[in-house]
Order: sequence, then C-alpha cells, then structure tokens
Amino acid sequence: MKTDYIYKILEDNNFSFSTDSRKVSGGELFFALKGENFDGNRFAADALERGARAAVIDNQTFKTDYTIVVDNVIDELQAVALKHRNNFNIPVLAITGSNGKTTTKEILARVLAKDYKVHYTRGNLNNHIGVPLTILSSPANTEFMIVEMGANHKGEIRNLCYIARPDYGLITNIGKAHLEGFGSLEAVAEAKSELYDYIEAEGGYVFYNEDDELVKYALGQRQITSVPYMRPGEHKMIITEVNQTPHLSLLLEIDGVKYTFDTNLFGLYNVENILASLSIGLFFNISPDRIQRAIETYMPDNNRSQIFKTGKNTLICDSYNANPVSMSKSLQSFREYPADSKTIILGDMLELGEYEIEEHEEILRELAAMDDLKIILVGEVFNSLAQKYNMLAFESREQLMKYLIDNPIRDSLVLVKASRAIGLEKIYGLM
Repeated sequence: MKTDYIYKILEDNNFSFSTDSRKVSGGELFFALKGENFDGNRFAADALERGARAAVIDNQTFKTDYTIVVDNVIDELQAVALKHRNNFNIPVLAITGSNGKTTTKEILARVLAKDYKVHYTRGNLNNHIGVPLTILSSPANTEFMIVEMGANHKGEIRNLCYIARPDYGLITNIGKAHLEGFGSLEAVAEAKSELYDYIEAEGGYVFYNEDDELVKYALGQRQITSVPYMRPGEHKMIITEVNQTPHLSLLLEIDGVKYTFDTNLFGLYNVENILASLSIGLFFNISPDRIQRAIETYMPDNNRSQIFKTGKNTLICDSYNANPVSMSKSLQSFREYPADSKTIILGDMLELGEYEIEEHEEILRELAAMDDLKIILVGEVFNSLAQKYNMLAFESREQLMKYLIDNPIRDSLVLVKASRAIGLEKIYGLM
C-alpha cells in the first residue's frame, strides 16, 4: 500500500515533511496539496530541486523518478496522519466551538505542559489539512495531544475525529458562527455535536460548561461521561469574584482554598476559556498553584483579546475573528469597564449568509444604547446600515484609515473588533 510506503519514508526521515516547496531545505517529503488558488503538483519539481527526498502528487503530468503518485494528496495525507496517530497511546483532547477554542487551546497547552510533554495545534491549523499536519508533527515523546477542530459545514468535525481519534472532547460553546455554511444555529449545534457523537461511541470523556444551555442541550441524554467545569473529577471550584482592569482577574475557591488568577486577557467572555483550562488541568492532576502560574504567564497574541498601550491610546485588539456572539460579548465587557474616554471600532462580521443584515442590525441596536462611547464602523454591511442609526461608518478600511489620519484618536480606551478579512490590524499604527 502506498500509505505504508509513504509512512516508512517519513519514519526513516524523522517525520520531516513540507507542504510549501519554498521551505524545503533538504530531506523532507513534499506533499503537493491543492487549493482554490494553487496546485502543489506544479511545485513538486521545485521541491525536489531544493532537496526534498520525494514528492507525493496526484497529477501524472508531473511524475518523475522521485514522485509518488496517489489518487488524492489530501486523502493520502489524512491516511498517513491516521497511521501516525495509531502509534500513540496517550490522551488526545479535541476542542471545537463557535468561540474561544483557540484561546482555550493555547491556555490549556500551557497548563498541561506543567506536567506533560504536550503537542498541540499551532495557530489555526484546525481543518481537514491542518489536523493531519498537527498529528504528523507530533514528536515521538508526546504525552498529551490537543487538537483544535474548526468547521463551517456538517460532517467536517466527524471526519476530523476519524483522523485524530480523540478520547476527550470539549465544545467551548455553540453560537452564530459560519451561518453561511451551516444555514442555522440548529445546524451549528448538530455539527459541533459530531464531536460528542464520536466520544460517546468510543466511550470517552467530555468537559462542558454547566451554565451553557445550548451545550447542555447538545449533551442531552447521551450515554457519555460528562465532566462539568466546576466539578472536575474529585475537585470542586467556586467563583467568588471577577474583575477587569482592563485585564481579567478571577478569584476562585478550589477545594476550599482561595486562589487569584490575574490574566493578560481582556473580556468577561474569557472567563469560560480560563475555567475550561482550569477544569481540565485539575482533572489531569495538575496542582492549582502550577495552573495559576501557567494562566498568569500566558500572553495572548495574533489579535485575540490583546491589550497594549501606544503613545496615544490603550488598544484592545480582537480583530482576528468576529461573529454575532463574540462581538456582543466584547461589547458587553467593554461597556462595563470604566474609562474616561472609550472608542469602539467595529468591522463587518462575515460568513453569515442570509442572516447577515439581521445580525449586523442586532449589533447596531446594542451600540445605539451606548451613547457615552465614540463609535466607528467599517465594512460594506455596517456602512449600508449605519445611516439609519446615525453612526459614523466607512465602506472600506482605506477610508477609515484616511479618517483616522485626519481625526486622530487620543487618550482613549479603544476596542477594535472585526472578521479577519477586514484587516483592522492595519489601523493599529494610526492609534
């Protein structure tokens, strides 16, 4: 079988592989992946010239002595990843959800790393290509694997579970994300629940927020071992106080002992992400004080709940992604934080399909109740609706940037949030 042959090449070469011919430095196995705007088959020769040991391709036109022709490179990548996964007898935790999965994964990886050699999804490599790449890059000494799973259509989580074979699962929440692909909130719930379907069939465990009604509904009457955040294993947690200054701080009682968790995160919505990481850490016998150090030293990046001061303002940068739930929660947290001057800059939420206008209008109604704030909107949808609410709006990021140059914002706490494609991180230099 070609899968066995390809795996043997990887094994002999210490699992050195690449999907980008430009990054081949010598000895790698090159997988010629295809996408909407590229065909990796065309770069197989380049990868070989740069020193790749062999190239896995699915187009006979590019066949040479050092290529391995398969029916479909992505299918082969997944098959090889599954073979690699089967070599590990370790806990594998799958994380999915509409919001918070990446932040939870990043915090949890640091928590578990206190006692385990942890391998986890890097960046947002959480799809049908990213998950097998994550698994294939697992070092032989890995003791715990965390696999993030994203989806915008039904069946994707199910397929990713077949590759990663998780025995532990976490759905952070179920919300209005990727509605264009799913069609409805009910379909989102069904898709995320594919993780529960797999864990139930395999007799594994799921961690869940007992205060999240949609998650509890998805669990339903399943015959599945469910671990609530506040009661992981033999432990018991109680939240006694939550503050934001603007960094989030939690006071908790864990097994009768009081702990303070001072984070570098903004937003009350991150309480759930912290509790998930705490709960799983305790379940896997990480001591509370070691969890505390891991959480307090975590620094968010990539425009997710980041806070930093410029020479002019304090920025809350959350422009990596946005959907109706995450945007509403960001606004609630921002509104509750006291500051002499506050500015909100919001960009369009994408992939909402037929719900696009309805969901943007809901956000505008929330903003309309915040008459003590300076509000700036950007994007085709917000711009088309803003006049109705008498709000300042721009159709493009370039128009917004010109406005900010001519009308600089100073001495303000500024929340910046939008879907990634809006590119609002490019305005930071003007703030």
